[in-house]
Amino acid sequence: MAEGRHSAPRGRSNKDEEAKKAALANEQRLIALGEAVDERTGVKRKPYRPKRLGHRRRTLIISGVVVLGLLVALIGGGYLYVQWRFDQIHKITVSNISYPVPGQPFNILSVGSDSRVGLTGGVAAQTGATSGSVSGQRSDVVKIMRVDPVAGTITVLSIPRDTMTTLLANQALYGKFNRINVNYGTGPSLLAQTITANFGIVVNHVIQVGFAGLINAADAIGGVYLNFPYPAKDAYSGLKITHAGCQLVTGFQALAVARSRHYQYFQGGQWYYDGTSDFGRIDRQNAFLRAMVSRIKGMGLSNPIAINNFLSKIPQGITIDSSFTLRELIGLSLKFRSFDPAAMKTYTLPTTATVINGADVLIVSQPAAQQMLVNIFGSSLLAPTNPPPNAQLQTPMPPVITPTTSTTVKTTTTVKKTTTTKRTKKTPTTTTTNPTNVVPYFDPVPCTP
Repeated sequence: MAEGRHSAPRGRSNKDEEAKKAALANEQRLIALGEAVDERTGVKRKPYRPKRLGHRRRTLIISGVVVLGLLVALIGGGYLYVQWRFDQIHKITVSNISYPVPGQPFNILSVGSDSRVGLTGGVAAQTGATSGSVSGQRSDVVKIMRVDPVAGTITVLSIPRDTMTTLLANQALYGKFNRINVNYGTGPSLLAQTITANFGIVVNHVIQVGFAGLINAADAIGGVYLNFPYPAKDAYSGLKITHAGCQLVTGFQALAVARSRHYQYFQGGQWYYDGTSDFGRIDRQNAFLRAMVSRIKGMGLSNPIAINNFLSKIPQGITIDSSFTLRELIGLSLKFRSFDPAAMKTYTLPTTATVINGADVLIVSQPAAQQMLVNIFGSSLLAPTNPPPNAQLQTPMPPVITPTTSTTVKTTTTVKKTTTTKRTKKTPTTTTTNPTNVVPYFDPVPCTP
């Protein structure tokens, strides 16, 4: 699912044709995976082919920053003005979500869409928006933000795109079991329903951000400060960091950091490749999220020009569910105005990479996954109605778990240092998740200039 083919320079070329062929191949692989799983489980169905060709699924999961940024910005503006700005944010009706109890912990499903709506000029060309090779919206990683107004804490759980789930719809196309990212093509409603059915996580609110949304949010606050231990690049996302150290990242480069899953860093005179793919990208997104929140807090709430600039740009490329109210956001902004982004805990759902009928997928690792869910979501966690499959394509209920005092799960991501600049095939036996706030030494981290 190479992203860089849509990051090519402007205009049509042979690369555009290659991208279209690759997109068709990707759609066929997803369908083939569903057919293979059905054959293995004894399910028979008629072959089905969609009328429209799919495109490569992309990523951008940084949407939680918009919520946090808006919370802080609300404190600095007049209510009527902020209400006007709030009304400009695109709203959608999301089914299968439960409105939170006032004052109690709640969960926000943050979805990063690869929609190019709102992009213009060189950025549009670099992301494939002008060539017509990419349309619609896709998402490869989802984040669930657990907000506790009483304790004043925010915890973020990431679910990797290749995690196998039990599908609730589109089984004629994708089979009974398939990757979680196939549930987002028509919007967040089915994705929210699938998360609740598979993992028992109640979704209370939804926010989704496109490419333009992230670029606009980053530019509205003057960029973010990240410390890169080494020069870095990603030919697929367009990332190009020419020197090490704490530096300001703005515009398209901000988007490139958040999208990077083919990350390379220059150490000791040669380039090394981060083979962790989506898991490395999740770590970099979390670092970017913390850096963005720090930047917003440092804007100065007494500066009306900065606040106006932020509020004027935030609606572009942002979508929230229609049950989100301005009053609710104002209450949260007052509660979290002193929130330290370094205290935000981030986790990745424990999974194990495996191969099912020739396809690289991720299987939820038990009991580690259930332990993490119980520790994060506590008694609000429901019993799944459609648990995700295991490696044998069985769907056992998750084990009964007693909450622990810590949500740290002692599993690690295997990071292989390789000098190749090409994509490295994933090792099918690696357990892939990081303890909270632990990132590889070569990844960027928030900094203060």
